[in-house]
Amino acid sequence: MASKSVTETVATTRRDRWLGWFDGSMFTLIVGSLAVIVGGALVQVSFGAFSMTILEAWQAVFNPNVLFSLQAWDAFLFGGELPEMNKRSLIVWNIRLPRVFVAALVGMNLAVSGAIFQAVTRNELASPFILGVSSGAGLMILLTLVVFSGLSAFLPLIAAVGGALAFLIVYAIAWKNGTSPVRLVLAGVIVGTVFGSLQTALFFFADDIGVVQSAIAWTTGSLTGTDWEQVRMALPWTAVAMLLALLSSRQLNVLLLGESTAKSLGMSVEKVRFALSGVAVLAAAASIAVAGIVGFVGLIVPHMVRNIVGSDYRKLVIGCMFAGPALMVGADVGARLGMSVLTGADSQIPVGIVTGLVGGPYFLYLMRKQDKMGEI
Repeated sequence: MASKSVTETVATTRRDRWLGWFDGSMFTLIVGSLAVIVGGALVQVSFGAFSMTILEAWQAVFNPNVLFSLQAWDAFLFGGELPEMNKRSLIVWNIRLPRVFVAALVGMNLAVSGAIFQAVTRNELASPFILGVSSGAGLMILLTLVVFSGLSAFLPLIAAVGGALAFLIVYAIAWKNGTSPVRLVLAGVIVGTVFGSLQTALFFFADDIGVVQSAIAWTTGSLTGTDWEQVRMALPWTAVAMLLALLSSRQLNVLLLGESTAKSLGMSVEKVRFALSGVAVLAAAASIAVAGIVGFVGLIVPHMVRNIVGSDYRKLVIGCMFAGPALMVGADVGARLGMSVLTGADSQIPVGIVTGLVGGPYFLYLMRKQDKMGEI
């Protein structure tokens, strides 16, 4: 009887360890996020230059000749040859749905990246923007477009490398017999300010207005023209980053306890902090490579999720994986259709403008609501 009781206790402990993150608040967050994603996808596939009804659009989405075709998925995910399909299915699957998938991947990456940076710095104001990743990527984008235009084909890779190099510079500036959360944030602000000034200066060297417009689109974040190539580019790195983030949830929770407590628990704080920062940079770089610099998502989504599910990173990382895509897909609907609703024009605005318009007031609301903001 005692042996059976011990076995049941061990089984219960294991179940709680693996499923303890799933509760009512998490269920609500996941269902609500999926509802926004599906609703946004419905809007995205139903409206465009080629008109079709909502029913026709979703018949194209669930066309069994595409949905269950190995040749079609080989073409989508590996760049193979597309199978024969009707015009509606071709437009929905090859033009409109990839944009939804890219938006979901970008939102997921930025949200998880911001959550990790906030744990690494123990500062809820941290994000890829504040720690120099976005400014480094933006500078490399502008430098390529203005000075090395022949390398424009490699722009996504160059942007990702620029973000990674910028964070290495931040880490080097912050290092003084180790780093600290405060020094990392201050170094990020310094690097971001300097790189932002250099970006502005480069605009004066651009003679072609097309180059300026392309640079603005990259530096404000845009999903216009995305297709399966961007999905193929972001998906592998996203999968790796999300897996590493999930496996690192315990280390992220320990970092929140403070350096002295983490060291007393046997953690090599500097190695863990650098490794986790690498995961966050990888996630942010995967986003920047396909959509440019989308602001506020990495800052506000962890706040939103934390307010719903709490600060346990087992819950927070998973919540960000759902809430980030929901915010990006919803924002991209506004970016794509907002001008036509407001002014009747067919033009689109960069999605980064929409996330800024949403994120700014929300962050102001958080600032007014909470007596203390800063250190977690």
